[in-house]
Amino acid sequence: MKPSERIWQAGDKRLTFESGPALMGIVNVTPDSFSDGGKFFSPSDAVDHALRLEDEGASILDIGGESTRPYSEAVAVDDELARVVPVLESLMGRVSAVVSIDTSKAAVAQAAVDVGAKIINDVTGLEGDPEMIDVARNCQAGICAMHMQGTPQTMQDSPSYTNVTEDILSYLISRRDALLDAGIDAARVCLDPGIGFGKSHDHNIQLIRQCTRFHETQCPILVGHSRKGFIGKLSGDKSAERISGSVAVSLDLARKGVQVLRIHDVGQTHRALLCQSAIA
Repeated sequence: MKPSERIWQAGDKRLTFESGPALMGIVNVTPDSFSDGGKFFSPSDAVDHALRLEDEGASILDIGGESTRPYSEAVAVDDELARVVPVLESLMGRVSAVVSIDTSKAAVAQAAVDVGAKIINDVTGLEGDPEMIDVARNCQAGICAMHMQGTPQTMQDSPSYTNVTEDILSYLISRRDALLDAGIDAARVCLDPGIGFGKSHDHNIQLIRQCTRFHETQCPILVGHSRKGFIGKLSGDKSAERISGSVAVSLDLARKGVQVLRIHDVGQTHRALLCQSAIA
């Protein structure tokens, strides 16, 4: 099956990619995320931001209540729930976009699914919480399993690989197989190589260049590159937004058949992709 023909089943929603990648808009309900921490910390601001991202072209809205930037501190379950549940409740019935919960905690994932979230996006590959597999098995949500070397507190302390692309491809295949063995339907599984999560600048560049290898997993691939440090280093952009570089990488990933782009700047990326499609 060609990468563009794959699907991602997320509850009663089916994401398809024949016309290009799905844009996953980032909604950080946090005070300390690396690029936009604090901007949308109040539930009303987060909801307004999510609605704006959908208007700009996001077909997925990824709601997160815990920063996973390098050296970030973990958030207690109750605090994370207090951040994300009011946002999720406010969005239900107001958006047609698929709502995703960005969490590595089973209790938060379960609460989000109970409210109506259709995707569980877990940066630990569903390995950080021993109960997450059960939550995933017992619901019908789409699952995104990401690769991370170490934890947010340790991941940038000299990350090392024998061959970063081969090592991560092997990990993603093993996580896919573990999810299938746990009783999760293959159509529900998406995989993420984890740009910036336990990777050096050179590792990130190699993963972007060789990301077509991840299509060998036979699953949709999600890449979250938006505004990350390697883009600023490549472009010399000292701003926190790094918009032009992020859009450039999005266009490259789209050409390489990546199915889901997790991004901050949805409007700029959506318009760039429209132009790319028109002249291709």
